[in-house]
Amino acid sequence: MSDNLRDLPGDLPVPDDDGAAAHLPGRMPPALELASTHGGVMRVDRAPEGFSRLVLYAYPRTGRPDEPLPDGWDTIPGARGCTPESCGFRDHSAELGAAGAAVAGVSTQDTAYQAEAARRLGLPFPLLSDADLRLTTALGLPTFEVAGLTLTKRLTLVIAGGIIEHVFYPVFPPDRHADEVLAWVQAHPL
Repeated sequence: MSDNLRDLPGDLPVPDDDGAAAHLPGRMPPALELASTHGGVMRVDRAPEGFSRLVLYAYPRTGRPDEPLPDGWDTIPGARGCTPESCGFRDHSAELGAAGAAVAGVSTQDTAYQAEAARRLGLPFPLLSDADLRLTTALGLPTFEVAGLTLTKRLTLVIAGGIIEHVFYPVFPPDRHADEVLAWVQAHPL
């Protein structure tokens, strides 16, 4: 296993589509405000001003280079890859923006933890904290438990006009997911 959080092991288990996100397309996200690494809060039910869509990617947790991953992390289907996924969205954020889509990431980590990752990775978009599981509970997002924590399974919601118009779930491989989202957004202009 590499110590570089951007490198993915070649033998990661592929997550199954367990149907846990099948209820989300066509649903109205709750009018929640979540703490943002850009300061203040951000609504998750609508695209920010100047955009027609919000691409909200949920991920389990961002690791830090100076901290070990939870025991067995690489054996949990869909767990590993939060840093490469975030870097992919970073690298495509301008193209997504040009297509009318704002990007935000969301995890159950607190804002201070997320802010370190956002700085270290040079993310131009906010990371949102669902540490109290308000969004996860309101939408019934799929979760898993590890090391006493409830973490959101990796998925991406495309929100437009106050409706979840598309859901990517399961997400694999995470390091190429932003390519997939960009292709979908460009193929479905508003």
